[in-house]
Amino acid sequence: MNPLLFGVLMFGMLFLAIFLGHPLAFSLGGLAVIFGYIGLGPKVFILFSSRIFDIINNYNLVAVPLFVLMAQFLTQSGIADELFYSMRYLFGRLRGGLGVSVILVSTIFAACTGVIGASVTTMGILAIPMLLKYGYKKEISTGLVCAGGTLGVIIAPSIMLVVMASEASLSVGKLFLSSLIPGFMLSGLYILYTLVVCWLKPDVGPALSLEEIKELQKISTLEKLISIAKNLVAPAILIVGVLGSIFMGIATPTEASGVGAFLAFLMVLAYRKFTWEGLISAFKETGLISSMVFIILFGATCFTGVFLSVGSGEAIKEALIASGIGKWGIFLIMNLIIIILGMFIDWMGIVMIALPTFLPIAQAFGFDRLWFVTMIALNLQASFLTPPFGYALFYVKGVLPSGVSTSQVWRGVMPFIGIIVLTLILCALFPEFILWLPSEL
Repeated sequence: MNPLLFGVLMFGMLFLAIFLGHPLAFSLGGLAVIFGYIGLGPKVFILFSSRIFDIINNYNLVAVPLFVLMAQFLTQSGIADELFYSMRYLFGRLRGGLGVSVILVSTIFAACTGVIGASVTTMGILAIPMLLKYGYKKEISTGLVCAGGTLGVIIAPSIMLVVMASEASLSVGKLFLSSLIPGFMLSGLYILYTLVVCWLKPDVGPALSLEEIKELQKISTLEKLISIAKNLVAPAILIVGVLGSIFMGIATPTEASGVGAFLAFLMVLAYRKFTWEGLISAFKETGLISSMVFIILFGATCFTGVFLSVGSGEAIKEALIASGIGKWGIFLIMNLIIIILGMFIDWMGIVMIALPTFLPIAQAFGFDRLWFVTMIALNLQASFLTPPFGYALFYVKGVLPSGVSTSQVWRGVMPFIGIIVLTLILCALFPEFILWLPSEL
């Protein structure tokens, strides 16, 4: 069979399986077996065992369960709660000030944990009721939580970046560094958008009421600053312990993930939130999430292995090169494909399918590997927000107060998707935003 047609049939059947409601891991694995046997015969099982063994034997992926465990302990410690209330003292008098607090706390939380479910759910439970209470529109309230909660995808330590570095044969530390400026750019643009919209339309995100301001005035400036500083100490220790040890060359990302999990556990003790039930729950959730990640990895690597082994990847590469639309035209097509895939497939499937297919094409056109992978990671930020299957939408839907509809959540994330696209354009025009830090450290 023609390799290009073979690849199209594989992806067509994958989309059909997903639309029929089958789990992604088993859709990928099952189709890999069917198409692999058709295209390669019995030797396909040798291919599967080899690729799965490579994943099991990958030392960098040990960081995945440890970062998940770190996120579980952080959620239990209640750091986000304390941070949010402290930031409210500082920004509450501004129009959109509570929205700014949501993004700032989400950014700090993102630099502590790379598990999106924990960030979005925590901020959803904590922030949405308060935003609505103080008069924020439902759309911007849900949009802020979804967009802010997903910053952990692009700001290290991120489980997605660990997986992408492994798949692209890149240094995890360098990918962490390359993603920092784009991540903080996103955070800054989210804050700017919030302030501008709330200034132009005060009813979208009003300042605190006079009664609330009077309550805050009872707390001295010194007390507010002490509260903010106190609640920033623990996240700062965790960020320095994890990212500092990586960037200074003291520890590998895998070793740093162990340090992070230990420090997060100490925070649970320091905030007096430790219970044996909580500890067992943290281990159980870590096991469940890690198992889900690795099952998807196994299915996706088998699917990709078949796709590449029958020559479909090379056929797509040759077709794009022969199209004559130039390197930036092909870059645009690849990013559009990822945006479309993000509407239906989670990041794990996209990384394991798109990276092996697109990386050789990108390198053939002279794109820097680190820059290209970081751009894909930035693009995947939008996949958590794009309807109908954006994961952040599902996480926040599970904690929404009554009276907030799914359509309002969808409308709320649209401006933030636009901001992600704007950041992609800026990083394409000025690649130094991505490449400067890795070259300096």
